[in-house]
This record gives sequence, C-alpha cells and structure tokens, in this order.
Amino acid sequence: MKVSIDNRIPLLGMTPAELKNVAEELALPKFVAKQMADWLYSKCVADIDGMTNLSKAAREKLSAKYCIGHHSPVEAMHSVDGTIKYLYRTLDGHFVETVYIPDGDRATLCVSSQVGCKMGCAFCMTGRQGFNGSLSASEILNQIYALPQRERLTNIVFMGQGEPFDNYEAVLRATQVLTEEWGFGWSPKRITVSTVGLKKGLQRFLDESKCHLAISLHHPLHEGRSALMPAERAYSVAEMVALLSNYDFCSRRPVDPSAPKQRRLSFEYIVFRGINDSMEHARALVNLLRDLDCRINLIRFHDIPDTPLHGVDDAAMVRFRDYLTSHGLFTTIRASRGQDIYAACGLLSTKKEEEERNQATDQA
Repeated sequence: MKVSIDNRIPLLGMTPAELKNVAEELALPKFVAKQMADWLYSKCVADIDGMTNLSKAAREKLSAKYCIGHHSPVEAMHSVDGTIKYLYRTLDGHFVETVYIPDGDRATLCVSSQVGCKMGCAFCMTGRQGFNGSLSASEILNQIYALPQRERLTNIVFMGQGEPFDNYEAVLRATQVLTEEWGFGWSPKRITVSTVGLKKGLQRFLDESKCHLAISLHHPLHEGRSALMPAERAYSVAEMVALLSNYDFCSRRPVDPSAPKQRRLSFEYIVFRGINDSMEHARALVNLLRDLDCRINLIRFHDIPDTPLHGVDDAAMVRFRDYLTSHGLFTTIRASRGQDIYAACGLLSTKKEEEERNQATDQA
C-alpha cells in the first residue's frame, strides 16, 4: 500500500468494509465508516477536516494516520481545441499525465495507470519513457477526484500512460469504486479500459468487469504486429480473438433481443503508411474480426522522434474505413485532439518533466 508524502494512508479507494476496519482500528463509532464513504464518494471532500459531521476528536484521530488522497494537478496545458493535459505528482515523487477532452455535451477523461510503460510499442512515447512503477487505486482515482472539471465528466477511458492489465488489481479496484452504488455510482458503460492484450489480465477482466473493452490492435497479422508491439509475441491477437469469441461479443452466440446491450468491444488501429494501410491488411482485419460484435477506431499517427513510422493522408484513412464498413465492420476515424500540447494518442510522456525537476532538485 502506498502512503502519502507525510506517511499517511489514503482513504480514497477504500471499500465500505475497509473503512469500517479503519473506524474500528481507531475506536470510532461504526457509523463513522458510512459517514467517511459519503464524504469520499458523494461529497468528494478534499481533506479530513472537511468531514464536518465527524467530531473534532474523530477527525484528529483519523488525520493522524490517514488522509483523503486528494492531490491537485501541479500543471495544466491547454490546447487550441479545448483539450487540457494535467500533470499529477504521484506519492513516490514521479509524474503522470491525464487528458481532459471536452466535446459538446460530452467530456472524456483519459487516465493513466502507470508511470511509464513496459510494453515497448514502437509508436508510443510513453514506452520510451521507461517504467517507473504502477499507480495505486488511490492515485488512479485522484486523477478524476481532483480534476477541476470533475462534475462535467461523462466518460472515462483508461488509455493514458501505462498498460492497465499490467496493473490489474489497482485498475479493477478503481473501476469498482467508480461503478459501485457505495462509490461514485457510475454506469460501467461510461468506462472503457484499453489493453495491448495481456492474457491473465484480459481473462480476469472479461470475467470480473462490465466496463467496455478496447484492444490496441494496430496490425492484423502476427509478424507485422510483433514488429510494432512486442506483447504480440507473448499473446497473439489470434489467441485474443479466440478468447473473446467465448464471451458476449461473439456475433454467432445466441442473443436475447430483449436483453439490454452490455459492454462494448472495440479495436484501436493506428494507420501507418506502408505498414498496415493496404487493402490486404483491410481484408485480413475483416477475416480476423468477422465473428465479433465490435467496432474499429482508426487513429491518425502522430510523428514521434527517431522512428521510421509515418501516418497516412485523409484520403487513405477514408478509403480504409470505407472498405471495412462495406464488409460489415463498424469503423470510425477518431478525431485527433490535443496534438499541439502532446496530449494526442501515443504522445504522453513525463520523462522531460521528471528530468527537469530532478535537475532542479540537484541544483537546490
């Protein structure tokens, strides 16, 4: 369990049972646990002194060992398109980026689950940052909890820094707090978790969560995907599709038409010139995904330093989309947001911030 800078334990992310244990540990009345949950998940209080229906003595006892886990962003960058990238400091002194994306009456938050990433995808700046640790459930939730626009949020996507299934327990805990009645009470349909495909985490997520699932695909063939994404070598996309076919995404499974639509499956596909943009690749995608009830999100590649990869023009994106759509795969071209502040897909990295702050610390 991570503790705050002053060695106190964050309450944010705790379940009612865990809050009850806290109350019992401090010899506080049992009803204090319910009060704490209300302050945390309904009122979103920033500090324990704000829990005004707890006695002063109870707040003092609580504050001696525990804190809320609320930490405001230390920096914000504003894009010309309205996107805002926030920088949060983690409990152990690193940094993560979170992206707020307003769009009419919708507002999506792209949250991070790790400091850096182990996956090493060729097209992603986060992977180049290296890996500096996983976030706790409290640190994941704080990106939402301390967001200035928290009340405007309509959707959350785990598509920021890190591989969510490489930090599965904390990510699952965060989604549970977001969706449970005692927590924030969100519908699971407002949350999407994205993964490159880690077998153990994917299997557990399919069995344990009702949130939407997004697979970072980017190439339909084993050799091509392996060159872009090392994770393919451990668990191939063909194996993933076989697993997904055993769940409610399979279009061949009997479906009760009166049943409400459950979680959604999507595949993320960055289009690279000469790498995965041909009609041969489009046909391979159709063959790979034809038995799944899914959608494909085509994403423009944003150039990063020292890479041979390049994006395609709008005409090529439309041509690729139209082929997939005409062959039964619901396909959209995702709008690129926040590119001017390095907030778009594949551009998140806090390596520079950490290096600059470490240098400043050394000089102090």
